[in-house]
Amino acid sequence: MVNKLVIAESLVVFCIVLSVHSVVWDRFSWCALALAVQAFYVQHKWDRLLQSNGAVFQYRSSANSGLLPASMVIPLLGIVMKERCKASGNVYFERFGVVVSATGMAVAFFLSIIALGITKPVPKNTCIVSGITGTAILYTMKHSLAVSEVIEVLEVLLIFVYLSMILLYLLPRCFTPGEALIVLGGLSFVLNQLIKRSIGSAGGTGDPADYLLLVTLVALVLLGIIFSILFFFLDSNTWTSSLFFYMMTAVLGLGIFLPWLQLLIKKHPLFWLFEFLVQTRTRLYLLTSWILLVLSACAVVLYQNYRRSTESKKHQVSTVIRKYFHFLAVATYVPGLIYDRQLLFVASVVCLAVFVLLEYVRYFRIKPLGHALRNLLSLFVDERDSGPLILTHIYLLLGMSLPVWLFPRFCASSLSGPSTLLPYCGVLAVGVGDTIASICGSAFGEIKWPGTKKTFEGTTMSVFAQIITVALILIFDTSVNMNSGYAWIVGSITLVSLLEAFTTQIDNLILPLYLHILLMV
Repeated sequence: MVNKLVIAESLVVFCIVLSVHSVVWDRFSWCALALAVQAFYVQHKWDRLLQSNGAVFQYRSSANSGLLPASMVIPLLGIVMKERCKASGNVYFERFGVVVSATGMAVAFFLSIIALGITKPVPKNTCIVSGITGTAILYTMKHSLAVSEVIEVLEVLLIFVYLSMILLYLLPRCFTPGEALIVLGGLSFVLNQLIKRSIGSAGGTGDPADYLLLVTLVALVLLGIIFSILFFFLDSNTWTSSLFFYMMTAVLGLGIFLPWLQLLIKKHPLFWLFEFLVQTRTRLYLLTSWILLVLSACAVVLYQNYRRSTESKKHQVSTVIRKYFHFLAVATYVPGLIYDRQLLFVASVVCLAVFVLLEYVRYFRIKPLGHALRNLLSLFVDERDSGPLILTHIYLLLGMSLPVWLFPRFCASSLSGPSTLLPYCGVLAVGVGDTIASICGSAFGEIKWPGTKKTFEGTTMSVFAQIITVALILIFDTSVNMNSGYAWIVGSITLVSLLEAFTTQIDNLILPLYLHILLMV
């Protein structure tokens, strides 16, 4: 059954890759296709290794390795970014897209080689395919990248290696290999970009919101690593350790990360943030509505825990209750996308920081909220949260926010047709598509897809719901202009919905990225 599921997932990914390359075809396309074939072979071997518990790190056991869908995300993002910036005449970001694509290929290929190295016996046919793929990647990099760009690729690869060893050791069973590739690959690229901009002359010349995102992501990762090391020697479940946690967070935040951000934006971050939030009356209205939605989400969590405490039998949260938070996310993001995308960008970064810091408090049992958060959130844990961290709500936030963060404002002039829907990819794929597929599939689904619990009816309703949502966006958002490309939108939504049906990876993370890639072509 697992083999059928993996084959179906791989077929959908290959269809997406071929769809992108039917529009964009260059020397990187050959490398991406070779990498996809190689990742397919290596995934089959790695899945067998994971089933035998022979992997070096402990990965999430309820899913396959997911190497193929993860290996294609960053390279395809770079390819479509390069092509889009080339069309707009932006040479700097065209080269940036080339670096992103080359970096994604290098990181994915490196992870595949590691997987082959620990597989016993060594698969000869897969090694031959990997050798051909590696030769194609090296040849393309040699003829496409400048020396400084090659150094940048190697820097990201080195950061990826260190982050992988640290985070996979500290957080066992939290990721599949594919999810680790996407998350750690993205963090490695962010860290390298932040270091380059900090020591270069880019400070003060970009959008402060972009610098806020970079510093926040790096700060959250560094805080997690620092506290994991410290609490390895200390008992975190004491008032002394809790006070130490809060003091260290304040010292590092106010003494290092805020000055770091100030160096980049050339303004005091807190003053800039306050001026930004109160700049217009629309922003105040949006912030008020978002606060009310957050309070309603908290009320749902408290009510479900009250039901668990009053019922004699074990209370289980239903699919409808879980997807209620998806609807809240849609209600949060759609007004922001229509009226003030820059505010939504900043608010989502701040919200991510709050979510991660609260997860640190829960994970380390920091008083006085640590135990309370453990009890409140345990009701909403599913098989994807098999590790020490509860990441489902963070993945939901990331899935909705990534299209907003990745929106190519630098080449917005070249966006037309389906590309104008890019900021809505999270709303479509996660907020609407995944939600409707789960609710309708569990409610009246009868025909199951091979090797999975997902149903044909749920996938069909997901496609229809996303198409209807696109029509509503056209009505209410005048910035979205669909002069042509309706067939491409329907095809893209269908492919991503099929991927949702067959993938065992975190769909909140992977679906918006693939829809973003398809709509950006």
